[in-house]
Amino acid sequence: MERRKTRVIKVGDRLIGGNNPITVQSMTNTITGDIEKTVKQILALEDAGCDIIRVAVSNVNDAKAIKNIKKQIHIPIIADIQYDYKLALESIKYGIDGLRINPGNIGSMEKVKEVVKGCKENNLPIRIGVNSGSIKKEFMEKYNGVNENSMVYSALEQIKYLEDLDFFDIKIALKGSSVPLTIKAYQKMAELVDYPFHLGITEAGTPWRGTIKSSVGLGVLLAMGIGDTIRVSLTSDPIEEVKVGREILKSLGLLNEGLELISCPTCGRTNIDLIKIAEEAEKALEGIDKHIKVAIMGCAVNGPGEAREADIGIAGGKGEGLIFKKGQIIKKVKEEELLQELLKEIEKL
Repeated sequence: MERRKTRVIKVGDRLIGGNNPITVQSMTNTITGDIEKTVKQILALEDAGCDIIRVAVSNVNDAKAIKNIKKQIHIPIIADIQYDYKLALESIKYGIDGLRINPGNIGSMEKVKEVVKGCKENNLPIRIGVNSGSIKKEFMEKYNGVNENSMVYSALEQIKYLEDLDFFDIKIALKGSSVPLTIKAYQKMAELVDYPFHLGITEAGTPWRGTIKSSVGLGVLLAMGIGDTIRVSLTSDPIEEVKVGREILKSLGLLNEGLELISCPTCGRTNIDLIKIAEEAEKALEGIDKHIKVAIMGCAVNGPGEAREADIGIAGGKGEGLIFKKGQIIKKVKEEELLQELLKEIEKL
């Protein structure tokens, strides 16, 4: 699919926009000033495949912690600032890689100028975020409530604040809790600017509902070529956000890293405990970063034939199963040994 053409910005050592890989982000849920807990969580997120991490900076202690946190992690870190421009300046002072702010809610233009000056001097980007719940009142009134127009033009006002200060290292987020609204807002903004976009469905919900909403919303936009960095917002462990985000990219062929697991639905031909085997396989394969496709199939009909594109897989029989590579059967084993034998073959690849 053809990506939307955007300018390129730099977040730490990551390039965002243009033809650069789409990055997966998350946000810590620790108190940032608690350096030990924050570092521990970020390192776990790195292991899950997180490319960029955002932290809440609610006070000076959080800002000061950034310096020590950065020494112990390996991915860029962004400060989330609300209302207090001084916290943005403190975060810059202690080595942040980027800011997430709303220029309209941090005070006068003089305060905005100070923040922009600090970002310019340190080559830091700014992410402008307008959620469906943070639209400026005048745009709500002008465009009759919450819709793509009120969201987009509220964001454009924020962008103009920065452009008037000759600042263009910007990325834009237009997140709504409504999937159709979010899609319309990003589509409209894509026609008006060439800044890279940070995608997300805000307040998406619990892992089950939130994964569905995020997959639909982000999937539609990414399939249109819109989106340069993503965050899946879930009421859950942030690691789940990263896992879902990476799977969304994999499903669209936008991420060719790590293991891909496919499995068929159960039917009347299934004579093994396929659900249990698939769940156990997913857990067992979680830490394997080989770039391979693994198939867990219920019978010979859906096995070596339909899953012949898989690098390796299993197909169930009656109390036993087949292990196959690229559609070719290599051995037959008992049902209780299927997963163990599959893992052995994967290690050989």
